[in-house]
Amino acid sequence: MESEYLMGGIMASLLGFVLLYRITAQKKATTSRGVARYEKLESSENGIDQAEKDKKPDVIIVGAGVAGSALAYTLGKDGRNVHVIERDLTEPDRIVGELLQPGGYLKLIELGLQDCVEDIDAQQVFGYALYKGGRSTKLSYPLQSFDSNVSGRSFHNGRFIQRMREKAASLTNVRLEQGTVTSLLEANGTIKGVQYKTKTGQELAASAPLTIVCDGCFSNLRRSLCNAKVEIPSCFVALILENCELPYQNHGHVILADPSPILFYRIGSSEIRCLVDIPVSQNLPSISNGEMANYLKSIVAPQIPHELFDAFISAINKGNIRTMPNRSMPAAPHPTPGALLLGDAFNMRHPLTGGGMTVALSDIVVLRNLLRPLHDLSDASGLCEYLKSFYTLRKPVASTINTLAGALYKVFSASHDPAQDEMRRACFDYLSLGGVFLSGPIALLSGLNPQPLSLVMHFFAVAVYGVGRLVFTLPSAKRIWMGARMISVASRIIFPIIRVEGAQHMFFPKVMAKYCRPLAL
Repeated sequence: MESEYLMGGIMASLLGFVLLYRITAQKKATTSRGVARYEKLESSENGIDQAEKDKKPDVIIVGAGVAGSALAYTLGKDGRNVHVIERDLTEPDRIVGELLQPGGYLKLIELGLQDCVEDIDAQQVFGYALYKGGRSTKLSYPLQSFDSNVSGRSFHNGRFIQRMREKAASLTNVRLEQGTVTSLLEANGTIKGVQYKTKTGQELAASAPLTIVCDGCFSNLRRSLCNAKVEIPSCFVALILENCELPYQNHGHVILADPSPILFYRIGSSEIRCLVDIPVSQNLPSISNGEMANYLKSIVAPQIPHELFDAFISAINKGNIRTMPNRSMPAAPHPTPGALLLGDAFNMRHPLTGGGMTVALSDIVVLRNLLRPLHDLSDASGLCEYLKSFYTLRKPVASTINTLAGALYKVFSASHDPAQDEMRRACFDYLSLGGVFLSGPIALLSGLNPQPLSLVMHFFAVAVYGVGRLVFTLPSAKRIWMGARMISVASRIIFPIIRVEGAQHMFFPKVMAKYCRPLAL
């Protein structure tokens, strides 16, 4: 198996070497009023008269998180009657979904939702700072060709979601209702709507030509609509640091620690989120008996920048330590007449790169563009065939971000394999070169240039760069073997992820979409 990966890696590395050569030659030549209150959202339901309630919706949306709320506003703005059913309309309190990449912000603009990051104490993010072994390098987003307001945004997830819900509820043809969907209603293989329980405990049914499930990572409805293979590669331990400054302002901070990365980013004018990753292979220390606090102080604290040390220890002593498993699930839909999956209910990736919301918003843009020409959604079978192209057209953005998240998590984590550890050092040094060595990878990370081929070429360019350092500085049989092992490691990391994502759809989406989508509905 390793020889197969090695041969595949050699071929991919040739592409990487060509890219590296061209790059080198080129370089030589040159809180707040905007936060929606639960009472206001609740009034969007109470203010609807009975005739409006009795009007059959065009679309039912299960869940009003980022994906559900954005989709409701988007479809409502296009004139659809939308019924959104959300389990809890109070402000969520989550420790992820707090960083929106610039590519995701551009999708917000495209959907007309950019004002949802205003008046919630959101912070602009212009890139990352990467730390390893006492060294650091700044990785800035390539934003030169964009308007000055285009950047990443970091914020309290709940505030952002409430603004999105408020925006959706402002449309008269969008109805937000608090209720718990218990099942999908199915007849002759077609989803007709949902069964749900209202906040008062009343059992009701709602029907629509199209039901879109966006009920998040804990979805209990996805199993009938996709092949749900959820993996948990690690767990985040979360803290909030107060009244301190990041070494690089308006940048997220990634520490390549042992055993796995540590993240810092500002979520408010006086708050910095810290996420400590603990691999699933390592037992999670208990919070209740003090093991976690001891682990954070003895193992984690010595590895973080000294500017954040005191605030980090203070946050531990305050005791507000939270944990959350990191989930990964490839998109493996069962196209079903009358229903569609979206958001974390459909596709998840490791949150290291903060790409989840960018994928969800990009998916909404693709779905909106497919639905816009359709005035009637009642032909469930025909609509199902038509929307098969959605799963293909979403691939370049979604698969690039998914693959990068999975690959970077493995590269950035410490390893007992010397070749993988050498790959980690090569990645840090490659990005530290700056210029086009940085702009390409960071454009992928930010969602500004989600091109799968560019991802593969840069990934193997890192490996080729690492091999070059080993072989050409002091050639020896041992170093040549280590270089070959690095190519094999790179192949073992990226090729299985690409295989799961679907190489044909990932690299040739427009060609595949022609086979998936009929000319007319």
